[in-house]
Amino acid sequence: MSLSKRDQAHIERRLVATLTEACETAKAEIVGFCWLTHEIDYAVFPSSLRVIWVFDTQANKDQALASGQGERMVELTAVALSEADVLVSPVAAHVQFDSEEQCQRANAGNWQQRLAPKRSTRG
Repeated sequence: MSLSKRDQAHIERRLVATLTEACETAKAEIVGFCWLTHEIDYAVFPSSLRVIWVFDTQANKDQALASGQGERMVELTAVALSEADVLVSPVAAHVQFDSEEQCQRANAGNWQQRLAPKRSTRG
């Protein structure tokens, strides 16, 4: 069953509110963390949900993940999704980490291009 535009808008508002809280918490706790975003294809919701946590540099991202702070970000994501009544399992499968530095290198700073769904090229 597909979601109505109204249902999609309701989910989107809840996600924005709860993920914004998670973002602000992480900015206060995690060195180099800058912002987060999410992507959803409502035709295959909630399995298509991706939450992308973005650091300023690759070094800060690597340090945070090496020190276990990636687990903290997955935990913050899980709380946000739960508060938004979005159920996915495991949450970690819907979380990604990236950096401004890598986007600049690979996509000339174009986040829209970088976050576009990857097309499978398997043959």
